[in-house]
Amino acid sequence: MVVTPYSNASEGKREQVEQMFNDIAFRYDLLNHLLSFGIHNIWRKKAIRLLNSRLQTPDSLLLDVATGTADFAIDALKLNPRKIIGIDISEDMLAIGRKKIQEKNLTGIVDLVKADTENLPFPENHFDTATVGFGVRNFESLEKGLSEIRRTLKKDGTLAVLEFSIPEKFPMKQLFYFYLKYYCPLLGKIISKNPVAYTYLFESVRNFPYGEKFKRKLLDCGFSQATVHPQTFGIVTIYIAKK
Repeated sequence: MVVTPYSNASEGKREQVEQMFNDIAFRYDLLNHLLSFGIHNIWRKKAIRLLNSRLQTPDSLLLDVATGTADFAIDALKLNPRKIIGIDISEDMLAIGRKKIQEKNLTGIVDLVKADTENLPFPENHFDTATVGFGVRNFESLEKGLSEIRRTLKKDGTLAVLEFSIPEKFPMKQLFYFYLKYYCPLLGKIISKNPVAYTYLFESVRNFPYGEKFKRKLLDCGFSQATVHPQTFGIVTIYIAKK
């Protein structure tokens, strides 16, 4: 488990991640755009296309886990679901997401709920599809979080995960390490006024079991199949899994 470099050693990872995202919520979208040079929008759209090619159920019910400010949930409307429910542990992030939804007249189509991925307030076999954008590495227990998502998916339901990974080849691996370890924390500190949030980004990415290791996690948690789709020289990866 990767604990944030936040503050209270008596708190678990969940509480520290919640506090961290509440603290940076007001600059989260801006920093996403600056730190990814806008490419995060392309990654989300590619994940939606990969997911769409595998969906069998039109007019589906979709769960967006770790929805944050709801960008992935809003992009997922391209799948034409009858409803999207986004969940997150950060109320301040959800508040920004709700404002976006209201401005886009999507109230009633996209609902945002404060909830913990490891204890989802939904019955078994409830959702046709689930998405997670840059959230699985923040789970306190990766296995429990993935198992909960699987539990709430219907038979043959599909999960799409978009997450950071480490490039394997020189010089991208070295450049990406420099970018994560030095550039992101410096810019994040200046803009968000938070001295540690983007240091946590480096630590969480470095310790995450990406690629084939994460595919094995998905299979170990009960998914029947999983595919791995590296993007942009391997700095992010899209995973598609079936219940």
